[in-house]
Amino acid sequence: MILLLLRWIAAIALAFFMGKLVSKLKLPSILGWLVAGMILGPHALKLIPQALMDGVKYQAIVHVLECAVGLMIGTELVWSRMKEYGKALIITTLTQSLGTFILVSAVFTIIFAVSGIPIYLAFIFGGIALATAPAPALSIVREFQTDGPVTKTLIPMAALDDMVGVIVFFTTIAIVARKVSGGGMPIYMIPVMIFLPLLIGTVTGLPAGLLLKKERSKPLTLFILIGLILVTAFIGFVCNTYLMKSPLLNFMLMGMAFSAAFSNLVTEERLEQIVRDFNPFLSGSMVIVILNLGAPLDYHAILGAGLFTFIYIVSRALGKYYGARLGAKATGLPDTVQKYLGFTLLPHSGVSLVFTGIAVSVLAAPAPECAKIIQGTIAAAAVINEVIAVITAKKGFEWAGEFHG
Repeated sequence: MILLLLRWIAAIALAFFMGKLVSKLKLPSILGWLVAGMILGPHALKLIPQALMDGVKYQAIVHVLECAVGLMIGTELVWSRMKEYGKALIITTLTQSLGTFILVSAVFTIIFAVSGIPIYLAFIFGGIALATAPAPALSIVREFQTDGPVTKTLIPMAALDDMVGVIVFFTTIAIVARKVSGGGMPIYMIPVMIFLPLLIGTVTGLPAGLLLKKERSKPLTLFILIGLILVTAFIGFVCNTYLMKSPLLNFMLMGMAFSAAFSNLVTEERLEQIVRDFNPFLSGSMVIVILNLGAPLDYHAILGAGLFTFIYIVSRALGKYYGARLGAKATGLPDTVQKYLGFTLLPHSGVSLVFTGIAVSVLAAPAPECAKIIQGTIAAAAVINEVIAVITAKKGFEWAGEFHG
C-alpha cells in the first residue's frame, strides 16, 4: 500500500512538471496533466496501476478532491451576479445540450438503420455526447485568468449542463434497459441522482456560510472549509453505499451546491478572501482530478478508431457549437458568447467514460455486440477529442478576447 502511495505521489509530481512544460509552449497546463495521466496510467507505464485506481481509499480521496474542485463553479453561482443572464443561461444550456443529443442521435439513427445495428444504440450515443466535462475548461479559466461574457456564461452553465446530462442519459439508459432486458434502473432514481447531491451540498453549505460570514484567520477559514468538504463527501459516500446499487452520485455537483450555498451568505469581499485562501488547495486538487481523468484513457484506442469515432466527434462538436450559438443568439447574449461559447464546451472525457461504463454494464449480457460498439467508439473518441478539445477551448477564450493572465 505504501509503495502504491509513493508511486501515486511521484505521478502527481510528474504531472505537475509536465503541465509546466506544456505551458511554456503557450498551451494549457491541463493538456500536460491529461497526457501525463495517459502515459503514467495503467495502459502505458503503469506508474498509476489499475489496482491503485480501483482501491476504495484512492476513490475516496479523488471524490473529496472532486468536491473541492466544485468550488470553482459554486463560488461563481452568486445570485446577484447570475440574475443578469438567468433566463438566457437556462435556454442556451438546453439548446446546446439537447441540440447535441438530438443531432448525434439523428446521425447515428441513419447510420445504424443502414448498417443493421439496433436503433436504440443511437440514443445512447446521443445521451453520452450531450454531457460536458467542466474541469478542463474551468482549469483554463483559472490558469489564464479569463474574464468576460464567455467566462461568465460558461461557469454557471457547467453546473446546469451536468444536471441536464444526468437527466437525459439516465432516462435514456433506463428506457433502453427495460427494452433489451426487462429490467434496469427505476425511473424514480433519476431525480434522486440530480437532487440528492444538491441537497447534500446545500445542507453542509448553509452552516459553512454562517461560520464563514465573519472574517477569520486563513488557517481557521481553511479548517472550516476543508472540514465541511470532508463532511459533504462523507455523506455522499454513505448515500452511494447504502442508497444506490452502484456509486452514481456526482461529487463535483455536491461541491458546487456546497460552495454556492455559502457564497450567497457572505459578502463579495469576504468571498474573495475565502477563494484566495483556498486557492493553493484548489490548485493541487485540479492537478490530481485531471490526472485521474487522463489515467483511464488508453492511447491504443487511437489505433482502433474507426468511422463511428470520427462521426461521433464531429457530430458532437457541431451540436455543441451550433446549439450554443442558436441559444445565445435567440436570447440576445453578447456577440462573443454567440461565436465562441461552443468552443469551450467540447471537453468531454471524464463524464463520457462514466456514462460509457454504465451503458456497457447494462448491455453486456443482453446485447454484447452493442456494448462493444459503444466501448470501442467512445474510448477512442475520449482520447482524440480531449486533446483537440482542450486546445480548442483555449482558443475560444482567446478569440473572445478574455485572456488576462
